[in-house]
Amino acid sequence: MKNIYSIVLLIFTLLGCNQKIDNLNDNIITSDIDNFWNAYDKINATKDTIQQIKLLKTLFLDKASEGQKKMIQARNYSEKEYLNTINNFPKFWTSIRENTLKAKTIDEELSIGVDKLKSIYPQVKPAKIYFTVGALRSSGTTMDSLVLIGTELAFTDKQTPTEEFPEYLSHLRNYFDSEPGENLVFLNIHEYIHTQQKTTIGNNLLAQTVLEGVAEFLAEKALNTRSPNPQIQFGKENDAKIKSKFELEMFSPNVNNWIWNSANNEFGMRDLAYYVGYKICEEYYNASEDKQKAIEQMIQLDYNNENKLIEFVEKSNYFSKPLKTYKEVFENKRPSVISLGEIKNESLNVKTNIKTLTINFSQQMDTRFRNFQLGSLGEENVVRIKEFIGFSKDSKSVSFGIEKLEPSKKYQIIVGSGFRNTQGVPLIPYLIEFNTNEK
Repeated sequence: MKNIYSIVLLIFTLLGCNQKIDNLNDNIITSDIDNFWNAYDKINATKDTIQQIKLLKTLFLDKASEGQKKMIQARNYSEKEYLNTINNFPKFWTSIRENTLKAKTIDEELSIGVDKLKSIYPQVKPAKIYFTVGALRSSGTTMDSLVLIGTELAFTDKQTPTEEFPEYLSHLRNYFDSEPGENLVFLNIHEYIHTQQKTTIGNNLLAQTVLEGVAEFLAEKALNTRSPNPQIQFGKENDAKIKSKFELEMFSPNVNNWIWNSANNEFGMRDLAYYVGYKICEEYYNASEDKQKAIEQMIQLDYNNENKLIEFVEKSNYFSKPLKTYKEVFENKRPSVISLGEIKNESLNVKTNIKTLTINFSQQMDTRFRNFQLGSLGEENVVRIKEFIGFSKDSKSVSFGIEKLEPSKKYQIIVGSGFRNTQGVPLIPYLIEFNTNEK
């Protein structure tokens, strides 16, 4: 839902529709677009890769606005990635150039939409909107109080070519065909609502679902129109099936089956968490006597406070059982770490010549997934994984080669919920912690 046009919306909200467009432009920054195309032309005039990197840095990266720097940080874009996209997709860049330059001209048409948002939520907070240029991995996001629009994606349309793209970018065809600009006001209102929330990242599926649902539902209420996003109508037509599946996963830390996923699933529709969140909010709103207060509660909800989140969702009466019932069922299905191979957890006298770490699970695991996280002592004390050795034949244990351990040192590593069983249920995180001996 993070799209180009979110930017403009924000602007109006920040400064107020009664102010002049010139003043509004102070909070809309488009300088990175001109800098990029200046660099692009110079880069295309030479085949010297060293010179290309120099031009990219001096003409674009070194002149980057705060928002452009934040977009690069948010998506971890590299100089190499920029040059690869510039050199490999000339038809794509040629086709979108004129569209990206329209970022300077779209402010005024959004003012009515922002006015309507203010009418249902007067406590809007200011933000700056940056039209940035990325490397095909984000049409828009937020960081701190900044709206960051990736114009190279957000301003595309059905005519934007994709025949140059490799397989990993094949999903962009469907996105371009959705004509992002046609639903400019709705998309921007949705995104603007995100800047008013306490967070845009939920710590489990239910939290992420509700915060996305708030933005989607309230965009509808503000604009008095239906959501243009196909997930909403599809969800209404398939509510019972979607709900029964969602109930099994709502407390999962993994959102991949429901948000920012592809349509390659049992429903044939992506991002169905948007519908579930939308429906929760719709039911909550309809059940509330004070509609204004309900809107405030939606936007100001602490989505990552589990008790408050559960209280909010249960008031909607969308699910037939208390949410703690679903959580108990989910937790009982989760695999766990039952033992370690070469190391006894919490040991105070581990030998430093240990070269392998074997983890034994309570259930068969999906061998495609694994992840580790730092413990509370941070990177300085982490067990460093050197190589992946493999899963056992029954998929109930996995082994890794580890770097040499130092004597008289405390080590930690968390076996993360990225590990999951063959049904896709994530592992209960497990802290491995031990001390090595003196030799």
